Amino acid sequence: MAPKQRMALANKQFSKNVNNRGNVAKSLKPAEEKYPAAPWLIGLFVFVVCGSAVFEIVRYVKMGW
Repeated sequence: MAPKQRMALANKQFSKNVNNRGNVAKSLKPAEEKYPAAPWLIGLFVFVVCGSAVFEIVRYVKMGW
């Protein structure tokens, strides 16, 4: 697409914002997830950390005090 056509398309898309001074959303793109990481990924991380802690405690108990 030529630069002039691209600029005309952008102007057309954002021209309605000129009349909405102060009431324009920060982004016209739909908001995605609000989490920085997926919930299942956080769950996996907690499972691995807690599981390794349990194995360390069991290993420590088997070795003796």
